[in-house]
Amino acid sequence: MAPMAAVDDEIRWLDAEEQAVWRTLLRAQSRIEEELDRDLQTRNGISLVEFGILVALSEAPGMRMRMRVLADSVIVSKSRLSHQITRLERAGHVRREPCEEDRRGFWAILTDQGLGVLHDAAKGHVDLVRRRVFDRLTREQVRQLGSIMRVLEPEGGADA
Repeated sequence: MAPMAAVDDEIRWLDAEEQAVWRTLLRAQSRIEEELDRDLQTRNGISLVEFGILVALSEAPGMRMRMRVLADSVIVSKSRLSHQITRLERAGHVRREPCEEDRRGFWAILTDQGLGVLHDAAKGHVDLVRRRVFDRLTREQVRQLGSIMRVLEPEGGADA
């Protein structure tokens, strides 16, 4: 095993400014997600992840998506998606149907009830996103944040 000093020489440490920005980014993201999740659960009985699933399905052609595509879209593991879909299915917000083209695959389909829950949740959610993020920024800062986030987004973007 290499001595600790040799290991430290191989690490490109963050400087003080980078470390401060990194920690602020992590705290801000975590607190915003927690606040959004808590608000959706309190007001609408759904989690932030479930809200994201309903949004993705509402925007998909026919309000349906293959489960594996949906997992990639909402950035969750297939097992977590399956658990969330089961919860949403029990509540009547989505239904699952086997995929005719691929007997192993399933479609997640947004129900009318799920669309209603999404519409009810959207106003409060968007209002909180505005208050928590966009109302605190100037239009120029919004553009800068967008530019920065596009640089930080993994190659291929959200739709890859």
